[in-house]
Amino acid sequence: MSFKVSVPASTSNLGPGFDAIGLALTLYNDFIVESSSTYKVEIQGEGAEELPTDDRNLFMRAYKSTMEYLSEEQPISVKLINRIPLGRGLGSSATAIVGGILAAERVSEKKLSLPEVIDVAFKFEPHPDNVLPAYTGGFVVAATNGDLSYVKLDFPRELKAVIIVPELFLSTEDSRAVLPPGYSKEDVIFNIQRAALLMGALQKKDFSLLKEAVKDRVHQPYRGDIIPGFWDVFSQGYKEGAYAVYLSGAGSCIGAFADDNFERIGKAMCDVFESLGIESRYLVLDVDDEGARIEEVK
Repeated sequence: MSFKVSVPASTSNLGPGFDAIGLALTLYNDFIVESSSTYKVEIQGEGAEELPTDDRNLFMRAYKSTMEYLSEEQPISVKLINRIPLGRGLGSSATAIVGGILAAERVSEKKLSLPEVIDVAFKFEPHPDNVLPAYTGGFVVAATNGDLSYVKLDFPRELKAVIIVPELFLSTEDSRAVLPPGYSKEDVIFNIQRAALLMGALQKKDFSLLKEAVKDRVHQPYRGDIIPGFWDVFSQGYKEGAYAVYLSGAGSCIGAFADDNFERIGKAMCDVFESLGIESRYLVLDVDDEGARIEEVK
C-alpha cells in the first residue's frame, strides 16, 4: 500500500469574516503514506527541524484519532512534504489534520460523512475557516453552534491571491491573546456591514468595493500592532493596484487580491518588510476548487 494525500493551503478571515470565511489556495502539503509495522514520520521542507517525528506529530495524531473513531488500528509510515509556511496564517495545521483523516479513510476503506470529519477535525482545530477549505476546496463561509452550517461559493476567477510571507512566526494562541475580551456595538455593526459587503462584492465582481469590504475592527487592528510595518505593507499593496489587502488568518502572512500587476504588488509589499530588516517573500496563487485529494503511488 502506498498513496499520497495532497491538501491545499487556505487563507481565512479576509478582513471582517473572523472565524467564518476561508479560501483554498494552490499551495499544497503532501503526505506519502505506506504500510508499516510501526508508526513512523519523516518530514521534508517547512518545519523539518521543528515539527515532531513521533506520535506528537499532528498528522499522526489526526490519523490515529480517526482510526480510533472508526474502531480500526493500522500503523503507517508517512513522509510529510511541507510547502506551506508554519505559523503564518495559511492553514498548515489544517492540512495535517485533514491529511490524517483522509489517510485513515483510505487505510480503513471506510468513508466518514462530512459531520464526522468535522467532529474529528474539531478535536484539534475548532475553527472551520481553515479546516473546511482544506477539505472541500474553494471559497467557504461557515458558522458553528454545536452543529456546522456552511456554503461553498464561487470565487471570481479574475482574482489571484498575492501572499506576503514574512519571517515572523505567530502562534494562533499568541495572536488570539492580543484580542480584547469584548467589542462595542459600533464595532460589531461595522464588521457585519463589511462582511455582507464582501460577499456581495465578490458575487457581483464589483472589485472597486473590496477595499472597503475587507476593513475590520475585530482582529486586524490588534494583530497589526504585533507585526512590524503592518499598515505600511497594506498601503504599498493598494498603491500598486491591489483591490483588497488583509491579514491572512492569525498572521503573519498578509494577502492581497488583484487581477493584474501581481509581481509588482508582491515586491512592493515585501520591500516594506525588507526595509525593517525582516526577510520576506511572496507567492502568487489561484483558488483551489478541488480540496484534499488522494493519489495512488506505484
